[in-house]
Amino acid sequence: MSAEPPAIAPEEAARIATWLRDSSNTVVLTGAGISTESGIPDFRGPQGVWTKNPGAEMLATLQHYMANRDARVRSWKNRLESRMWEAQPNSGHVALAELERKGKLELLVTQNVDGLHLKAGIPLERLVEIHGNIREFTCMGGCGDRGPIERVLDRVRAGDEDPRCRTCDGILKSATISFGQNLIPEDIARSERAAARAEVFIAVGTSLTVYPVALLPETALRGGARLVIVNAEPTPFDQYADAVVRGQIGEVLPAIVGLV
Repeated sequence: MSAEPPAIAPEEAARIATWLRDSSNTVVLTGAGISTESGIPDFRGPQGVWTKNPGAEMLATLQHYMANRDARVRSWKNRLESRMWEAQPNSGHVALAELERKGKLELLVTQNVDGLHLKAGIPLERLVEIHGNIREFTCMGGCGDRGPIERVLDRVRAGDEDPRCRTCDGILKSATISFGQNLIPEDIARSERAAARAEVFIAVGTSLTVYPVALLPETALRGGARLVIVNAEPTPFDQYADAVVRGQIGEVLPAIVGLV
């Protein structure tokens, strides 16, 4: 029986690794695809949460969440039962953390809210969680209270289905960015500055269809960066990329980083 072919051809891995060794400013953008190997389903892929259940996307819409108590009750129940709490970084996350330890990662911008890059060892100063995170809650009322989400989840476990802010009675929400909710301007600005200076820009496990984040590779290309795409499905930027890799992320990234 013949051996399985490698997720990435050795010469392709060596070529990308050379770009990374020579780069003084590498920026990585990650999407849901990097976390599927940790047991967290993506959203828009063939087996994605929203592909299989289009109604679930409504729960991620701010207006629906704010106006609909039932949506908030379902959302908090789903948060309690989320696979993200038990998920651990996979070899793709670990490889990017190793790239940072080698001094070859300027900034990692992630669309994920699962915190797995932090768990893998990416320091906060090298990380932008552009869509927020599930570690914290935020008050949508006037006080703007924010803190560890466990404080709110404990109340949900105790039977409070739609917990309200104890300071101003505002609606509470996980500190994730919903559809219809503005991204944090400072995070966008920091990501754009890094992309504009990048010598290598790597997009990993992202469809590159969600804006304004999808503008980052365009910004990098305008600045003269090499673009590398590692994704299971085609993206709108494949035709502009210097390298496109379709293999398993948890195999591709270690193969590349191991040569840096």
